[in-house]
Amino acid sequence: MSNVSYFTPEGLQRLKDEIHQLKTVERPKISQQIAEARDKGDLSENAEYDAAKEAQGLLEARIAKLENTYANARLIDDSQIDASKVYILSTVKLRNQKTAWR
Repeated sequence: MSNVSYFTPEGLQRLKDEIHQLKTVERPKISQQIAEARDKGDLSENAEYDAAKEAQGLLEARIAKLENTYANARLIDDSQIDASKVYILSTVKLRNQKTAWR
């Protein structure tokens, strides 16, 4: 099931950066933790190994979710948006005309 997500260029770059961070920094870190725990001996009673494998599963699920979001991302072109209307997920500022400072 694909859900389209709309991003500004900055938001899309943050998403790419997070995916890159998880893959290049966090994934090797967890692999190292698994290797260290594996070196400690019997895996059936190794709580550190179980915790590292659990963390690896959560990390891989997070990466898969972010990659799916990135694959279904659509870039918003600010120049094509009509600023005279409010759309879903728009950020607006309201000003009270009666008490506004002039």
